[in-house]
Amino acid sequence: MTDPAPTSPEPGRFRERPVSFVRRSGRMSEAQERAWVELAPRYVIDAPRDSAATSILPGSTIDPVAVWGREAPLVAEIGSGQGHAIVHAATSDPATDFLAIEVFRAGLARTMLDAERAGAENLRLVEANAPEVLQHLLPEASVDELWVFFPDPWHKKKHTKRRLVTPEFAAIAARALKDGGMLRLATDWEDYALQMRAVMGSAPDYVPAFDGDWAPRFDRRALTAFERKGARVGRDIRDLSYRRADRT
Repeated sequence: MTDPAPTSPEPGRFRERPVSFVRRSGRMSEAQERAWVELAPRYVIDAPRDSAATSILPGSTIDPVAVWGREAPLVAEIGSGQGHAIVHAATSDPATDFLAIEVFRAGLARTMLDAERAGAENLRLVEANAPEVLQHLLPEASVDELWVFFPDPWHKKKHTKRRLVTPEFAAIAARALKDGGMLRLATDWEDYALQMRAVMGSAPDYVPAFDGDWAPRFDRRALTAFERKGARVGRDIRDLSYRRADRT
C-alpha cells in the first residue's frame, strides 16, 4: 500500500506561503507580563488557531457588534507595533471602534497598558497574521478603514517576496473593506512605495483617493518615533490612499 499523493494547499491557508514577519521571541517586562494576565481578557480577541500560533482557523469569523458591544465604524491597523498610533486614534475618536493587528506580544502588551491608561474602551487587539485576520476573522465588508503604516520593507532583494502589499493582499483587503472604505498606506522606503503604488494601481477593486504621484500625509496618523527617525535619516515618507470600489 502506498501513501496517498500530497494534496495541494487548501485555499485561504497561509502557512505554505512566506509571511511578512519573522516572529522573534522577546522577553517582556513584568508590567507587560501583568498586562497579559490582567488586561488581555478585556482587550485581546481570543481567536481560534489553525496550524501556527499566529494563524486563524478558517470559519472563525467574529461578530463586531458582539465584540465591541455596539454598532460603529471599524478601523483596523495592520502592524500596530507598540500601539502609539492606534491608541492615539482610539482616544481621539471614541465614536469609532479600532482593531490592532500585531504578531509581537510585547508590542501588544504595551498597547494594552497605554490603552488602559488612556481609557480607550473602543480598542481591541488580535495577535495574528494580518491576511488571515482579514480573510477569516473579520466579516466581509465590515471594515471602514484599513491602515498599513510602515510595514517591514524587507529591503534585501532575496526577501522582497515577504512584503505584505501584494496583489493577493489587495484582494483580501478588498473582501474585508466596506464599499467606499479606505485602504491607507505609508512607508519610508521608496522602492516599497513604488511597489505599493504599482500593486494598487492594478488592483481591480480600488480607486485612487489622491491626485498626483502620492497622497498627502494622513492627518489622523500620529507622528511616532519611528516616523521621526525615518525623516531624520533623510528618508521621504510616502502616503497612498485607495477607496474600495462598490461591489457589483
